Amino acid sequence: MFENSLFTSEFWEWFIIIPTVLGIIACFALIIWLGGGRPKDETAEVKTMGHVWDEDLAELNNPLPRWWLYMFYLTLIFGIIYLFLYPGLGSYKGYLNWSEVNEYEAEMKEAEALYGPIFAQYAEEPITTLAQNPDAVKLGHSLFMTYCTTCHGSDARGVRGYPNLRDDDWLYGGKAETIETSILNGRNGMMPNAQMNGLKTDADIHNITQYVISLSRKATDPAAAVHGEKIFKRVCFACHGMTGSGQQFMGAPNLTDDISLYGASQTDIKETIKNGRQGKMPAHGDFLGKAKVHLLATYIYSLSLKK
Repeated sequence: MFENSLFTSEFWEWFIIIPTVLGIIACFALIIWLGGGRPKDETAEVKTMGHVWDEDLAELNNPLPRWWLYMFYLTLIFGIIYLFLYPGLGSYKGYLNWSEVNEYEAEMKEAEALYGPIFAQYAEEPITTLAQNPDAVKLGHSLFMTYCTTCHGSDARGVRGYPNLRDDDWLYGGKAETIETSILNGRNGMMPNAQMNGLKTDADIHNITQYVISLSRKATDPAAAVHGEKIFKRVCFACHGMTGSGQQFMGAPNLTDDISLYGASQTDIKETIKNGRQGKMPAHGDFLGKAKVHLLATYIYSLSLKK
């Protein structure tokens, strides 16, 4: 398998190198060929292409202007120099050893030197205090707009599968320190599917769906909800508690408030119970650093103060 992988790697490397080099050579040959119509003696009469219209209108074999011809040559020479200095020929890294990673790291170091002290000045202050500081909240909002809007939206209200950060419903808790921990270390949520929970029949899934609905609003099938309660208290209480109010220390959601990460309709709830859910909040501690995470948590916590 290793030999096949090596062969594939070398194949694609030469697949890039050969067409690139041959392409440059072909361009040189084409220019030389097309430029061959220039007479050695600039004063000599230019030959025609053999086409004559209206008795005296002829198509002449005039060569390209020299400045135009030289521009083509300069373009090709620039391409050769570029391929020598920078990556472009398979795994060849270029004389300057440039790479996107090196460029990114250099930019990050420059940004850290410039903005690091600004973030650091807030690092020792409690989040609850910083949440009252407009400058700190503004910095945190800038970080949120850069790193968090893809999942939680620019208004922090989330979308299906990603939490709304503006309400009071928290999977792991809404305290300042808890929010900071979630950003630093990330979170991994897992809702087992029906088979893992021992729900073997469609009737079991229907019954427990009706009971979960009844926790926050009226079930469409009250009789099924009665049977579903027995299953819930046998299978689901370990995570969601006997009353269905959830347990934040393990990220189990409250089922009594009609707020659902994946939708609160009967179809959505049934799908969650049947297929389970996998949720992941990436850890940002190593990527952003504690000082930036501190300000990011400040902004998110400040949203709860605006209610």
